[in-house]
Amino acid sequence: MKVTSVTVGLPVRDLPAAERWYRRVFEVSTPSVEPAPGVIEFVVGPIDLQLSEEPPKRSGAQVTLRLGVPDASAEYERLTGLGVDLGTLEHVPGAVDYFDFTDPDGNALSMYSLNA
Repeated sequence: MKVTSVTVGLPVRDLPAAERWYRRVFEVSTPSVEPAPGVIEFVVGPIDLQLSEEPPKRSGAQVTLRLGVPDASAEYERLTGLGVDLGTLEHVPGAVDYFDFTDPDGNALSMYSLNA
């Protein structure tokens, strides 16, 4: 199998509000695409993020969208300045810096940077 792209889909209650939140948090300036009614998609680094307007249901294990960034500490400070409620910035020596948070609909997100 040769994978040529990745699209991650997340359910949201209010599509316009979710699009504004994700654009602000992930600094997305590319135009969105509407592949179907109630669905928008835009590029976040190497993935396409697809938001669909539907009640987010939680059953069983929850998927976490983890995004690698050059400097997790810098992103932590930037998002704190935007008023995003973040978990603790964790540092694992010689491995990774990371923090977890959720979007307004409870979707689990995380940012990390590898360190030597």
